[in-house]
Amino acid sequence: MSKQVRVRFAPSPTGPLHIGGVRTALFNYLFAKKNNGVFFLRIEDTDQNRFVPGAEEYIMESLEWLGIAPDETIGKNEKFGPYKQSERKHLYKQYADELINSGNAYYAFDTAEALDLHRKQHEEQGKTFIYNWHNREKLDTSLVISAEETAKRIANGEDYVIRFKTPVDETLHLQDIIRGDVKFETNLLDDKVLFKSDGMPTYHLANIVDDHLMETSHVIRGEEWLPSMPLHILLYRAFGWEAPEFAHLPLILKPVGNGKLSKRDGDKLGFPVFPLEWTDASSIDKTVSSGYREKGFFPETVINFLALLGWNDGTEQELFSLEELVQKFDLNRVHKAGAKFDPEKNKWFNHQYLVKQNDADLAKAFAPIVAEKGFSTTLEMTKLEKIVSLIKERAHFVSEFWDLSDFFFVAPKSYDEKASKNWKEETPALMQELISVLGEITDFTSLNIETIVKDWMTKNEIGMGKVMQPFRLSLVGALKGPHLFDIVELIGKEETIQRIEKAITTL
Repeated sequence: MSKQVRVRFAPSPTGPLHIGGVRTALFNYLFAKKNNGVFFLRIEDTDQNRFVPGAEEYIMESLEWLGIAPDETIGKNEKFGPYKQSERKHLYKQYADELINSGNAYYAFDTAEALDLHRKQHEEQGKTFIYNWHNREKLDTSLVISAEETAKRIANGEDYVIRFKTPVDETLHLQDIIRGDVKFETNLLDDKVLFKSDGMPTYHLANIVDDHLMETSHVIRGEEWLPSMPLHILLYRAFGWEAPEFAHLPLILKPVGNGKLSKRDGDKLGFPVFPLEWTDASSIDKTVSSGYREKGFFPETVINFLALLGWNDGTEQELFSLEELVQKFDLNRVHKAGAKFDPEKNKWFNHQYLVKQNDADLAKAFAPIVAEKGFSTTLEMTKLEKIVSLIKERAHFVSEFWDLSDFFFVAPKSYDEKASKNWKEETPALMQELISVLGEITDFTSLNIETIVKDWMTKNEIGMGKVMQPFRLSLVGALKGPHLFDIVELIGKEETIQRIEKAITTL
């Protein structure tokens, strides 16, 4: 690549960042880092009617949490600032005027009522109204009124828009990195509004001008923007600027059925579609939408499963660190077809990252849950770390730790009915003998306890199942949990004996 790679993520602050937007940001980030380039964040807030307070901060926090923070953005390395479109609005009028002067755009004074009438007339004739080459010279535009009359109407404060004058009778063969040659007929395109009389540009003009001024080398965005590609390329041509390369990413699809993944799918099937929790302050009940962070997902997990939605490295590998993704990422390996979202597989990914976590870090995350259940957080952290090390293989999230380990903290209040069938007529006597054996042990460590208990069973020709299953049932209340003698060591001699005694009297 001859020039420096500069790519951007350019969301609108109209609400929380959808997971599809996060995937777009991630692919831009990976492409930039792979090519020693720059990843920047631009906030596209020209549509003030849809602006949602807090959304901009939410976007920033999401990227920070995921570990894909931009190199340049608002308040950070503002080489081509401002990075917020509402603070750049003074720039766009001159470019709209430039297009007017070069004959690539025109003023349109049509009222909403007039356009509505045209649409109805077309519908009555079984046609679709498109504002383009076919009718632009029959409408209220500067293409049919004099320059003097146009200037007078603008000076009088009449509402107008500036529309792009789409070329006639052209077939555009455009190159997309992912989709190859994409063909568009200009006669089927409408003359998009570029600028409004309120002084604000539309997305199309602001986006092109900013990408040019910020020296964007590649535009990597969602498939939904593919229909805008011909207009954007034509705008670059009209300005006489070199266009960036384009790559349109596949859609993220619903887990079941067809169509694009939506918040409704997450609500229905019980999984987040946002990176962080979001409270909709505009709703009457202050609706809270769940986020991957608050659900207990690791940022590395979210990065990993998003990277594999529409891309793979050509191998069977599924677990990638961010560094590995940077090394291996290639836009040529992004698929054209949509990628189905799989919430269950995402839990599997989180389990893989959970078991790799440091036990000390997991114990710190678990400590507040233990405290919430009424157990002192002064509990030795080394003991909590040991508990975590024994149960994490069975968990997807830290939030599941309590249900997997409650017997370490509190004696069972009831006993699993099915497992209780292992409590036979001779069991109380055997358990009483076991208490005597345990009472004599001074080195109360897992391996030593196991050796002594098993020696006792062998010496007395007692079957393993006759002791081990009732023993576990006494301590846990069910036939579940990690290695039995690890549990015995952690709860201690006194508690172990008390639990066996309680089981004898209860069962």
